[in-house]
Formats: sequence, structure tokens, C-alpha cells
Amino acid sequence: MGRVDDLANRYVEEWAPLSPSGATFLGISGYDDKLDDLSVDGYAAGVDLNRRTLAQLHAIDPVDDQEFVAKEAMIERLEIGVARFDAGEATSEVNVIASALHDLRMVFDLMPSEGEEAIANIASRLSQFPRALTQYKATLLQAAAEGHVSAQRQIVEVAKQCEIWTSADGDDFYRGLARRLDADGALRATLDEAAEVANTATAEFGKFLRDELAPQGRPKEAAGRERYALASQYFLGAKIDLDETYAWGFEELHRLETEMRAVSAQIAGPGASIDDAVAKLDADPRYRISGKENFRAWMQELGTTAINELNGTHFDIPEQVRIIEARIAPTSDGGIYYTGPSEDFSRPGRMWWAVPQGIDDFSTWREVTTVYHEGVPGHHLQVAQTAVRSELLNRWQRLLAWSSGHGEGWALYAERLMDELGYLSDPADKLGMLDGQAFRATRVIIDIGMHLELEIPRDNPFGFHPGERWTPELGWEFARAHCRLTDEALRFELSRYLGWPGQAPAYKVGERIWLQAREDAKVRKGADFDLKKFHSDALNLGSLGLDPLRKALARI
Repeated sequence: MGRVDDLANRYVEEWAPLSPSGATFLGISGYDDKLDDLSVDGYAAGVDLNRRTLAQLHAIDPVDDQEFVAKEAMIERLEIGVARFDAGEATSEVNVIASALHDLRMVFDLMPSEGEEAIANIASRLSQFPRALTQYKATLLQAAAEGHVSAQRQIVEVAKQCEIWTSADGDDFYRGLARRLDADGALRATLDEAAEVANTATAEFGKFLRDELAPQGRPKEAAGRERYALASQYFLGAKIDLDETYAWGFEELHRLETEMRAVSAQIAGPGASIDDAVAKLDADPRYRISGKENFRAWMQELGTTAINELNGTHFDIPEQVRIIEARIAPTSDGGIYYTGPSEDFSRPGRMWWAVPQGIDDFSTWREVTTVYHEGVPGHHLQVAQTAVRSELLNRWQRLLAWSSGHGEGWALYAERLMDELGYLSDPADKLGMLDGQAFRATRVIIDIGMHLELEIPRDNPFGFHPGERWTPELGWEFARAHCRLTDEALRFELSRYLGWPGQAPAYKVGERIWLQAREDAKVRKGADFDLKKFHSDALNLGSLGLDPLRKALARI
């Protein structure tokens, strides 16, 4: 094992006690009864680990390419983490999808829940909510005093989420969690009391957000160029030309919608619009499922079928990765996401859907591509295969290395790949994939446009408000015109973009870089290019920023 590997493995050992919730997310055992230190000192301890490790990494001269890749990957991730801390981003981030509060809530979805020890761990964590959220309040207030605070509207929206999570008429998350667990006697009493404690602490935190932090929040959600450039680099693991990427977003969306119109004609007849095809598909009972459990079972069957058919043909899927679970999340925030397996694979990889309240009917033609994105060959193959490769990757690479550009870019690339492999031969499923791709291209345009308050191109192919400057109102109008989501889902999406600058474009920009890397490999290899080997070699590098990825793939 190389020196970088030794250092990386020590990093994980030091990191896990600093982030017990993170350890649970990654399936590292021994920390399920603890919560993170969310005080200023707790955040500082994490960044100090990064700084110390970086100093040691820079002093290492790699002995081979494998060690070189590991070093480059780790330096890129740790350096950008330090930069975000120094810029005040890490300690001030509050938005509708990402914050320390969201991490505290979501960790319970992944905890073992059977047996007295597991239930006692859950009760222990629930009972620690008052301390953790008191620490978090102090950290947010200090960051605000130093001039680092999230946008006012984002803070208010998270306060609303606290109300939904804690309300008996909403998700009633904490008490619902306790009710679902099989506990009796003293353990039952302890669990119920802890659930009430966590519920009260979360409700009070929501009031703090609304009454104390929101008045200090930024009146404008636009990040500005400097903050946005840092956020983009963090999510991509690469520096990109933001203005060129913004212009490319218009071109890509126009290309995709042109292809969507051609597929729509196959579905609804010559001259049919995209909306005509969508209406026909939504009215077709072959593409509709009623009931959350029925939809979950459909996702499960499709995910398992993809694994079985792709294994041994287009991919060699390790045995541990051939199991995936489809789950309905216990909240109603509307997110669709993947969580990786535990380190020992006792907890499999899972794809989750936080179904919005009131939704009980689902259009499968829209979601075939989603299953491929979250499952195989998307996130599940990418993440779970990385977890298996102990002979190639150190523990940090297997567990902690992640950038949205690499991960989400691969998953979006995987959707397109399934079309190339013939899995979207039904025009309905093809339209669903293209609609998802167009949705991601729309996000590139409005995310960069709104946060940089750019001018809308005077010659844009949609004739959309040429020459005007982007505002959230124009972002809504553009999204409404190009995205086929419910108004409720689209409002959440727009809030997500405004509160999490740079993350939404990571999907399409990441896919763009993956496709460029594949084309570069084809040129280098010529007749020797083998797609299956390209995928294997690329995934065996583990997750890394897109700049280090391009360099590594160029050497293969």
C-alpha cells in the first residue's frame, strides 16, 4: 500500500469521530449513537484535519499512476473544502435541500432499526437534538455576524420544512419513526420521549430560523460571480468558463427539444407537439401506476432487471452490487436520490423517492430513465462498485471521495447510454429520457443566469425576453415553459437552484465532460477503442473531481 493510501486511510479514521452522522451515511460502524458537533469548534476541527492532511499530501512524491490519481483526487477535494470554509460557506449554508439540519433528519433513514441496540441508538440520537441544534444556532449566528448568511427566503422556506416535519398534520417524522419501531417497556418509553424531544427541538429551530436568522438573511438570492465560481468548482471538481457554459445551455436545450418534437410525432402523429405527446401518454393506462407501494415495486423490478441484463454484457458487476432496494422516503419533500451501501454491504444501495403529499398516481414513461439514473448503470453501479474495489482504491476513495459533477454527470451519461444500448426503444421511454435531459439543460441556463444576473441572449432560439436580465421571476417563467413538472415540484426546484448555486448544472455539465472524455478516448484508441473497457477503466478510478478525471483518463 502506498504512502498516499496510508494517509488516506488515517484520514477516514480521524474523520469518522468528527462526523458520526456522516459515518452512518457511509456505513462505518461504531458511531450510530452519536451526533456531530455542530459548534464553531466542531466545524474548525474538520477543516483542521483537511489542512493537516493537505500538508502531508503535498510532501509525497507518488511512485505510480494509481498513487498519483489518489493524491490528485484527494488534494482537489480537500482544497476546495478548505476554500469553502474560509469563504464562510460551510458554516452558513441553509437552503431547502442542504444543511446540517437536513443531514440530522436524513441520517435516520439509513440507521439499522431492528433489535434493542439499534433502537437504543436511534433513541440516543433523537435525545441529542437539543444540544446539536443549539450548537448549530450559535454557528449560524456567528457566521451571520461575520457577514456570511444565506438568503432570507431560503431560511424561511427551511423554517416551513421544520413545521412540516414536526406537524401531526404533516410528515410527523420523529414520532412516526418511533411508532414504526418495535420497542417495549423501558426502551419504548425512552424512545417515545426522545422522539418528542427531537420534535420539539426541530420545531423550535424552525422558529429560530424564521424569527432570528431570517431577518439577517441576504435580501437577494443571486450568489454573484465570485461566490458562484467557488460553488461551481466545488460541485464539479473543475473550473469551467461560466459564460461559455451558459451559452451552450441554450444550444443544448434547443437540440434536445428538436429531438423531442421528432419523438412526439412518433407518439401522437405528424405535427404533434411535445405537449400533445405528453397528454396522450398521461392518458394511457399502460404508462400509469396508482399507489406508492405499487410504484415502489415497479421501480424495484425495473432496477433489478437492469442489473441482471447488463451484468456480463456491457458491464461486469460485482456480486455485492447486484442487489438494490427501492424505497419510498418517510418525508414528502419531493426529492429523488440514491444512498450507497454500508462499508460491509450489510445495508445495500438504495434509491429513494420522497413523494409529495397528495401524489398517488405515477407516470412510468417519465421514470424509466430515473431508475437507470439512480440504479444501474447510474449511481448504484458507480458508487457501489467503488465501495467494492479495495484492491484498487484506498478507504478515502471508496467512502469519502465525491463530486456532483462526476457522480451526477455519470448518472446522466448512464441515461443516454441506455438509449444507445437499446433500452429506450419505446418512444414513450425515449421521450421521458429526453424530457429529463431538457430539464437538466434548462437548469444550466437559469442557474447560471439567475445567480450571475446575466443578460438573456438577444438571439436565443426561444425568443425568450431577449436582452433582459435574469431574475427569479424570469427563471420561473422559463422553467414553466420548458419543464413538464407540477407547479409544486417546479417551485421546489427553483428554490433549490436559488439556494444551492452551482449544484443543478453539475448534472448536464458533468455529462458533457464525460462525453468529451469518451470521444477523446475514441480518438486516442482508434480501432482499439472498447466501450466496455472504457467504462471499467473509468469507474475503477473511483469518484474524483472532473479536472483530475480528465487527466487520469487521458493517461489510460
